[in-house]
Amino acid sequence: MKLRLMLWLLGLMLKRALRRKARFRELLGEMRGLDWGIATEDLTIARHYRMSPQGIRVGSGLPVDLDLELRFEDEATAIQVLKKPTQQAFLDGMMAGKVRLVGDSGDLQKLQRLLKHL
Repeated sequence: MKLRLMLWLLGLMLKRALRRKARFRELLGEMRGLDWGIATEDLTIARHYRMSPQGIRVGSGLPVDLDLELRFEDEATAIQVLKKPTQQAFLDGMMAGKVRLVGDSGDLQKLQRLLKHL
């Protein structure tokens, strides 16, 4: 339940940043959008975000056409990593086998650059 709420609030924060933060809009415009999602490995909790300079759409589930997916071993691991989403936290999780990245790691770096401006 807690992870579902966190992911829902993340969608609201992304939409708010697009409206209010010029640097966020500028970075998103430079990358021409990013489609990404977060889920547990068993897909019981999954949410995707389609971000473009024109707007941000959020939905449940993970469509197959996403640029980047962050898959977490379980809900507790996801909450732990997402509370402090540093590059080191993701690397530690990947080394331990608790976090799996599906897609290009360059997209993860773009996402982290965007999330700094929330």
